[in-house]
Amino acid sequence: MRIKKPYSCLQHVAEWSKKYANLPDRYIKRAMEQVYYETPNDPRYLPRTVQRTKWQFTTHRPWTREFYFDNYPSKKIPCHHVEPIKDWSFFRGDRVEVLVGRDKGKQGIVQQIIQERNWIIVEGLNTKLVSMGKTKKFPGIYILEEQPLLVTTDVLLVDPSDLQSTKIEWRYTEEGEKVRVSVRTGRIIPIPLSNLETIDYKHPNLYREQSKDTTKANVEKITFKPVLKTFEMDIMDSMGIKEDRIPKKTFWY
Repeated sequence: MRIKKPYSCLQHVAEWSKKYANLPDRYIKRAMEQVYYETPNDPRYLPRTVQRTKWQFTTHRPWTREFYFDNYPSKKIPCHHVEPIKDWSFFRGDRVEVLVGRDKGKQGIVQQIIQERNWIIVEGLNTKLVSMGKTKKFPGIYILEEQPLLVTTDVLLVDPSDLQSTKIEWRYTEEGEKVRVSVRTGRIIPIPLSNLETIDYKHPNLYREQSKDTTKANVEKITFKPVLKTFEMDIMDSMGIKEDRIPKKTFWY
């Protein structure tokens, strides 16, 4: 009997890792694209490309140089077995309690989310010393850098009503809104407003249009209406040209 392995060898484009950067999907796809082989630019050849489909996600963003070094062409990517989570329950700004390591029992704020690996970064906790700028003549500077924590085993959400850790469930209110509920107290744990924060704004309602931005009215303006016409038929209708020629009969055998 063949046992199906859990979700592993991540093969999708990073979705959660780019939310804070507020970058368009087409840019992320172009930044991550790596083409290994393509046919010559000749009409006799069919277009064919072989692109990387497996990626190694770490704490680096998909468009950074560090991410490229982790996934440079021809590099063998190790398989990371990631347990699939149906309803993601951790958001930026949540207060969580660490369950492992030297910071066990301490509480902190979620600073970064790497959902592709089921990781979160807690501000100021689960740190290690990292050497920066080390050369032959300079010993370098050591700084504390937060390390990722696994959401399935390493952390628990904190109930804001009594600041104690608890497991949560997703339930629906009478209005039909899906909310997080503490299993221990039955209270609703709201999603922090800082989860909506990006590089461009603290909250979407607080954003003010800049001179370089396309205005909201221009974005919402409908400039194209699809119709069942060819390009030639569309031009003829716009110029008032009517087709009065009778096509020659054709016969198919």
